[in-house]
Amino acid sequence: MRSARYLLMVLFVLAFGMVKPVWSAEESPGAAGAEATVQVGTPAEHTAIGGRSAGFDPPKETGKGEEIPATFGPIITDTAIPVEKGQFVIQPTFGYSFVNSVFNSNWKRESAGGNFESFFMDWKLTYGPIENMEVFVVIPYAHNWAGKVTEPGPNGETSANSGGLADINLTLKYRLVEETETLPTVTALFATDFATGKFKNLNPIALNTDVLGGGAYVFTTGFNVSKYIAPFIFYGNLWYSMPTSYTDDGGTKYPGDFLTVNLAAEYLLTKKWIALLELTSYWGGGRLFGPKVNVSRQSLFSIIPGIEYMATDKFSVALGLNIGLVGKNNYAAIAPLLSMIYAF
Repeated sequence: MRSARYLLMVLFVLAFGMVKPVWSAEESPGAAGAEATVQVGTPAEHTAIGGRSAGFDPPKETGKGEEIPATFGPIITDTAIPVEKGQFVIQPTFGYSFVNSVFNSNWKRESAGGNFESFFMDWKLTYGPIENMEVFVVIPYAHNWAGKVTEPGPNGETSANSGGLADINLTLKYRLVEETETLPTVTALFATDFATGKFKNLNPIALNTDVLGGGAYVFTTGFNVSKYIAPFIFYGNLWYSMPTSYTDDGGTKYPGDFLTVNLAAEYLLTKKWIALLELTSYWGGGRLFGPKVNVSRQSLFSIIPGIEYMATDKFSVALGLNIGLVGKNNYAAIAPLLSMIYAF
């Protein structure tokens, strides 16, 4: 059994090291044109579905006298174990994104054409209506700043800022397989992003800082998994998303479907302190249904090192740094993250 554990850990490490872009993707469907210039708007790390929850049940025995620790999971990668029936969990996550360059259509870095920053604040509210199921809503706020832009607005503006509600997410998760000594937890997921963020009737003098949403309703289905292999806890997300068509200031847009692949690991330093490492990514392509894609295809591959402090069995704080490593038609940004969670 020990050799099997080592093999699983080696495979996971190899997965971390070998992931690379192999096809185009689309995270924010609002960009216009076949190879549109990246616009200031809601940063990529803000739009993730998941995040921290009741990552693992309270400590219990594995059957070999080994205790499974209680944690609240990674910052962005979604957890697999649902909250308990009747439990309510609140999680605010704050981030500040600094755009240092952009990824062009050839996966190369270029100048961002100015100084662009974004503050975002997500409120994730989770409830367990029945055994093995949870439902959560994410209510996001974003504020964008642009300064020293190289392409001024209609009146010569070189700086602007705007803020407001971004796209709200509603997610349902149901546990299909409960973790055993050999099997991981497997959870099915269905989610919808609602087009609540501003994406049309934009003000030219705002220099695109008033772009707060993608414009499309996005329907997502997929699976979450998690497994405790002492002293690590591993997580994985595999989701397929289908955005609807929409009409913005540039006409009718047909964004492509995209695939989200997230991997994460927690390392238990002590009973209170937990090291985090996440790899988040999304990869887009064509559409299963409807007309041919007519917007720019985007992708992003990011790494998030972090640390979690379990203050109590109900309250936890996590700090992380989201770093955009490789992408296409997207931001190259660095974003410090602060996430807190309280389980009632």
